[in-house]
Amino acid sequence: MASYKLPLKSLSLGIQQFSYHLGDTEFAIEEPSDVKRADVAVTLEVERKSEDIFVLRFDFNGSITITCDRCLDDMDLPVETDYEISVKMGDAYDDSRDNVLVVPSHWRELDLLPLMRDTVLLTIPIKHVHADGECNEAMMEKLSEMRADLDDDEAVAATDESEKTFTLGDDPRWAALKKLNDNN
Repeated sequence: MASYKLPLKSLSLGIQQFSYHLGDTEFAIEEPSDVKRADVAVTLEVERKSEDIFVLRFDFNGSITITCDRCLDDMDLPVETDYEISVKMGDAYDDSRDNVLVVPSHWRELDLLPLMRDTVLLTIPIKHVHADGECNEAMMEKLSEMRADLDDDEAVAATDESEKTFTLGDDPRWAALKKLNDNN
């Protein structure tokens, strides 16, 4: 696997560029993710502003394969995003701010893989489905059948419930609440 370590201490002042590729293995190495396949090119521009301040500008282009929430088939999702973060040397690691990362000053390098993986994962919409008409037809037919069965069951349950009548007067707690409401 490629190295995703950025050599912070050895970077010269000014701007340097780096290129990376995120594939299937980069999304399978840690906790499971929704990504089944990946082919994402990452361009990184690093600006070292001072001895302990760096600005990282990531540009992501490619695609990932995830599961459609509707039909459960694979679907390709384009990845086209960018991300900028400032990295500062400090006493202890602190990632509590959105676009500022503080790393211990004794660190010689920064592992970029978690930053890049998280950025790609954040491009996945909450609901990810194929465009209209692109879902698996057999699965969509089965879903329609199941919905029709559920609608029939709900109609029967609603009829059974409508036969039970309930009035506020049947329960003394409701009467006490109604009395409070009438006083206002």
